[in-house]
Amino acid sequence: MIQQSETEDIKKKILSTGIRVGTQVKTKFMKPFITKASPEGLYMIDLDLTLERIKIAAKFINRIDIKKVIICSGREYANTPIEKFCEVTGLTQMLGRFMPGTLTNPSLSYYIEPKLLLISDPQVDSQAITEATNAGIPVIGISNTDNITSKIDLIIPANNRGRKALATIYWLLARDILIERGELKENESLKYEIDDFETKITEEEIE
Repeated sequence: MIQQSETEDIKKKILSTGIRVGTQVKTKFMKPFITKASPEGLYMIDLDLTLERIKIAAKFINRIDIKKVIICSGREYANTPIEKFCEVTGLTQMLGRFMPGTLTNPSLSYYIEPKLLLISDPQVDSQAITEATNAGIPVIGISNTDNITSKIDLIIPANNRGRKALATIYWLLARDILIERGELKENESLKYEIDDFETKITEEEIE
């Protein structure tokens, strides 16, 4: 019963973050995760499915040697969330442009052999996904309503464009990973808030 009310509390906390607000496009891959369209024509993602997939992802990540799990993203707004997420969980980050051959060419100095890849956007991180697929490495991908996810092994349906939404996804995933490890109780708070995971906009960007 505690778990149920805890889930409700989390849902209340994250409803305003835009985590379930998709785009005006839906692909056949993402159709199962969409509940309806908003009056503005934006497809809305089923929050229960998002939370369920985050829990599954946390279980999956914890089954693998943490040193063998790589998280990469070419999306700028994902940088701060990923940095904080890696600080909390111990995963390895690869931010910015994904260098061709990273997962497929052993003769390169930066070649690596992870057991699992986590990405923030199937479109932006397509090079990483292609290489992981060729190397037989499973991929967990945060995917929006307009994403093509044919090469993603585990889809986390969510808004992967918004600053607050990305912060929320990585905050939730970090929390579930620590709960799975027994380092955090279900009803305990993570020592960081969603705000700590969020990329801050500079004054130049506002102008």
